[in-house]
Amino acid sequence: MENNNLENQKYIRAQKKVKAIKGFYVHLFVYLGVNAFLILARIISGEGVGILLDWSSYGTMFFWGIGLAFHAFGVFGMDFILGKSWEDKKIKELMDKDKKQYWE
Repeated sequence: MENNNLENQKYIRAQKKVKAIKGFYVHLFVYLGVNAFLILARIISGEGVGILLDWSSYGTMFFWGIGLAFHAFGVFGMDFILGKSWEDKKIKELMDKDKKQYWE
């Protein structure tokens, strides 16, 4: 009975994680769609392609992007930036590099 409860808890945690990941991807696609629309609308409105050089064209994208980055960090944690086994790979790489330098 206890094993069944443990499996149920694992399932609920996995289900919450999947919902969080799905929520992040929805946020990402809305971000991309809205920002693409805003840039295209400014280009089409007669301001032309030169508007792409104006900082104000990227304000929404930049500040919303910061929020999106925090959302990604909240969902994926450090794995999002460095990967799950980044430290182990980096340690091995540095040890191999050190071994080569020592023997050469």
